[in-house]
Amino acid sequence: MDTMFFENRSKYGFEETINQLTELVPENEWKIIQILDLQETMRKNGKDVLPVKVVEMCKPDYAYQLLSEDSQRIYSNMMPCRVSVYEKSDGNTYISRMNSAMFAEQ
Repeated sequence: MDTMFFENRSKYGFEETINQLTELVPENEWKIIQILDLQETMRKNGKDVLPVKVVEMCKPDYAYQLLSEDSQRIYSNMMPCRVSVYEKSDGNTYISRMNSAMFAEQ
């Protein structure tokens, strides 16, 4: 089944999943730009949600290819790449990401 997003259950808890992700991303030549804590943002606005963080990352070689060609710059609004880590009400932690291969086919 083609889907625009992938979701996988993590075998780790929320914080350990974030820790594993931040350790493994640089090992694969990706750079972490920032981690957005959406739960904290919601809390500051008087809303209570389960933990969710968005990890923004970039692989400079890929980014360069997109940003150096006029015909590819249209995709800059999809940068940087993002991976979400969140808990659901079932108590499990999940990781989601965009299916960039499917998007590229469009």
